[in-house]
Amino acid sequence: MITAVMTNFGNLRTALPRGFYDRDPREVSRDLLGKVLVRRNGRKLMAGRVVEVEAYLGAEDAAAHSAAGKTLRNAVLFGPPGYAYIYFIYGNHFCLNVSTLPDGVAGGVLFRAVEPLLGVKEMALARDLDGRDPRLLTSGPGRLAEAFGITRERDNGKDLTSTRSDLWLAEDGYSPEQVLVTQRIGITKAADMPLRYLIPGNRFVSGRKIKS
Repeated sequence: MITAVMTNFGNLRTALPRGFYDRDPREVSRDLLGKVLVRRNGRKLMAGRVVEVEAYLGAEDAAAHSAAGKTLRNAVLFGPPGYAYIYFIYGNHFCLNVSTLPDGVAGGVLFRAVEPLLGVKEMALARDLDGRDPRLLTSGPGRLAEAFGITRERDNGKDLTSTRSDLWLAEDGYSPEQVLVTQRIGITKAADMPLRYLIPGNRFVSGRKIKS
């Protein structure tokens, strides 16, 4: 059973402004919790509430893709804020990030998990789950990307601040009561940095269950 409450469906058609992302990735990460990731497929919307993200800081962050400097692969991270940076990892799944900080300064936020709100059947079809545990839909960056049909070819460089795009972030009025900050997971470099932000107690958070 999906438990999240949508307070205003109409607001999903208004994207967060570019200025929201033009800040330190740590601030953006904290404020992204509770926001809604939206994918438009034709006339239908898929949506999930952001419940877990990780901040990546740029040149001073050994785990960031931008640490080695600007390349063709990571150029989006050095561009204007509010654009999708998609990469393929472990040879089997994509990851969604959003660029932060001013144009020319690298920074980004990785989306690790969302709680499904709209289009659950479509997500299950994309994930080939056929009615199994809904947590498996979008818990973890690879699952999230697959559920929303996110690929590098389709979405890298997409403007997440515009609903003319088919992928954006929206605000529906929800605000989490608590935010928990932990070390990042699933990496080896700079793994001890407290840059993972999540809504404690939410069952869609990836990794081991964390209670509020």
